[in-house]
Amino acid sequence: MDLNRVQIFAAVVEHGSFTAAATALGITKATVSRKVAELEENAGVQLLFRTTRALKLTEAGSNYYHRVSRVLSELQQAETQLSASQQNIRGKLKIVCPIELGQLFLGSILARFLKQYPDIQINTELTNRRVDVIEEDIDMLFQIAEPKDPRLTCHAMVKADKMLLASPEYLAQFGTPKTPADLAHHRAIRLVSAHIDGVWKIFDGKQWQVYEPVAQLTVNNVTLAREAAIEGLGIATVPTLIASEALASGKLVPVLEDYPMHQAKITLSYPQSAYLPRRYRVFIAFIYQHLVAQFGDQVLEIPDFININSSQV
Repeated sequence: MDLNRVQIFAAVVEHGSFTAAATALGITKATVSRKVAELEENAGVQLLFRTTRALKLTEAGSNYYHRVSRVLSELQQAETQLSASQQNIRGKLKIVCPIELGQLFLGSILARFLKQYPDIQINTELTNRRVDVIEEDIDMLFQIAEPKDPRLTCHAMVKADKMLLASPEYLAQFGTPKTPADLAHHRAIRLVSAHIDGVWKIFDGKQWQVYEPVAQLTVNNVTLAREAAIEGLGIATVPTLIASEALASGKLVPVLEDYPMHQAKITLSYPQSAYLPRRYRVFIAFIYQHLVAQFGDQVLEIPDFININSSQV
């Protein structure tokens, strides 16, 4: 049996087309088509109905796929288990992280990690788009959001504290809001992205209230929102980590400090697996060592396989 043909056939079924399978596997569409045809010829049975619009499994193809998919899954688990037992830690990590978080923290941490583990290679994408960890074959996903994918193992790392901020010039011109209801009379800089809906959820002393600020400027980048607020365009909600220098210099000041905002968390997610590869374990442990060193007791959740005091995983 040619396992390459079997894997390519399974990829065609799972991705729904020769083109998508070729992209996922990093080979040409012609190769995918040829390998599936060879598999059918060798088996002496048609596995797929090919039309101009879509592919459809034959009855034999459906039965064959359900059997081989289980076998391929077992092979993947065996490979993962073997990787988990490696003493010489090697391999690749594909990491996705929000732009601002990556710019602030990830560069120096990744550099130190790779110095310690020279046989590991990392491919990092900084983006605020919505990603599918499984479909895009991502190893680690950092988010400032509540994870909702049941296919992933997720760990809450630290709170991403945020607050309403404005420049002293803006408040001098338009006044300082005293209660959340006063926000209706103010200008806003609205932050909207794949994980941020742009509303402001504020506790008014009795219950959580949701405000949809009217904004002349809507952005998908926290740093841009901060800079526009410094220029006096309006009130913006900015994480304290992003706003720390502007707060320290007095370029921005907190608004409605007595009314807390609903806070998000920074989370780390990766595909669920019975056996966690060692490159995953050492990377997660390294990240948490730095989290604990910087945030101490503010770290929300430490995975069971990590011993912070000894760095053993």
